[in-house]
Amino acid sequence: MARPTPTADPAPAGDAPATALRFGRAPGAWPFLGHAVALLRRPLPLLDSLPAHGDLVEIRLGPRPAFVLCHPDLARRVLTDFRGFDRAGLGYERVRAAMGNGLATAAHQDHRRQRLVMQPAFRHEYLRGYVAVMQQEITATLGHWPDGGVIDLVEEMFTLTTTVALRTLFSSHLDPDQAERLRRAFDVFLRGIYARAALRLAGRLPTPGNRRYQRAVAYWRSQVAELIDGYQQANAGEERPGDLMSRLLAARDEQGEGLSATELADQVAVLMLAGGETTSSAVAWSWHLLAGHPDVLAAVRAEADAVLGQDVAGWDHLPRLDLTSRVVRETLRLYPPGWIIPRVCTGPVTLAGRSLPAGSIVVFSPYVLHRRPDLYPDPHRFDPARWLTPAPEHRTGYLPFGAGATRCIGEEFGLAEATLILASLAARWTLTPEPGTTVSPAARAVLVPRALPVRLAARTGSGRNTPPVRDN
Repeated sequence: MARPTPTADPAPAGDAPATALRFGRAPGAWPFLGHAVALLRRPLPLLDSLPAHGDLVEIRLGPRPAFVLCHPDLARRVLTDFRGFDRAGLGYERVRAAMGNGLATAAHQDHRRQRLVMQPAFRHEYLRGYVAVMQQEITATLGHWPDGGVIDLVEEMFTLTTTVALRTLFSSHLDPDQAERLRRAFDVFLRGIYARAALRLAGRLPTPGNRRYQRAVAYWRSQVAELIDGYQQANAGEERPGDLMSRLLAARDEQGEGLSATELADQVAVLMLAGGETTSSAVAWSWHLLAGHPDVLAAVRAEADAVLGQDVAGWDHLPRLDLTSRVVRETLRLYPPGWIIPRVCTGPVTLAGRSLPAGSIVVFSPYVLHRRPDLYPDPHRFDPARWLTPAPEHRTGYLPFGAGATRCIGEEFGLAEATLILASLAARWTLTPEPGTTVSPAARAVLVPRALPVRLAARTGSGRNTPPVRDN
């Protein structure tokens, strides 16, 4: 199919910035299905192709058009105008039916109240306590790995970060067996929710996968409700631990009202997603990139040896893990966890000179923005050094955590955890990808590798005390 020429429609008065932006259509839509098959099977090549067609590019989700934001100005406008572009439509209804009406899915009216109530639980002063939990769980995980064995780093990191998320949420109220069952149920949910949001019929067929998904969601919701009920039934005078759930139970809005049991349960799924799979994805992609860049990996190991010694990374180490934190930042540029996020126009709007009626779907993809060559020279190259002195356009076009009122509430938590895990891995283990392994993304709610099998070798000896090396 011939590539259409992007058009720059005349912008109406008051929309002057849009005159420089282009509208186009993506080729290759299938009859009836549009681009939905590509989004499920090979999503990244499709997204990579879109900026060549314009700054606002129309794709098809089945019979419906959707408009992908390929320019940071458009993305920031949509993300910061929560009243003009809301979380609405059938896709969000299907997600809310399973995940609840939490921060990641709530429409504007509910989101504003939830955010105001929850924000105090994420104060910087509490991070040190959360980091202590991270350090304990990292120590336990790395200490049980078999020297010379093979693990799937994706699965190991998912188990680690969801354990951290559950422990910071529920503290001592969660026994290990219950935590493992919750993790498994949540994993089934994450594997299924993306397809159900993208394709209307995906969850309606009586397949074994759909039945497994429904059982997992039912188990997840019942167990979380039981945990929250246990907290609420506790003696009011009992001293509570400093975990997230206790802080959320104590939080109040401007009218002095707290979150209901249903609202609390809905937030658990959001916090598990943000604190679990997004962080594990960042660590897995980071190691995949480091394995392909041995010079940067050597520098990360040298930094870890110099800063950590024989320790697992903790609170006092964080300020000195500069290179490791830049590796995480660059990984989030190349493989942002929240890779495709829809919004719905609540009224008629004009974007890139194109008039969109109310109800139109617009799609924000940081994956697309982060690979624009005008924002990031040689954009497909893994280069942590680009964050030593980031250019102004890097700050405006770097949106792995979103922007505006819906910016990720756990951003600081996630960055700290990914940095601690990566430094501890580098200090203690050599992880060699198994020969013949092809690392490809899984089409699910978070951009995560399907699998990353690695062979383990414990690091000992003189290599642990090499001075840090400055990366290029």
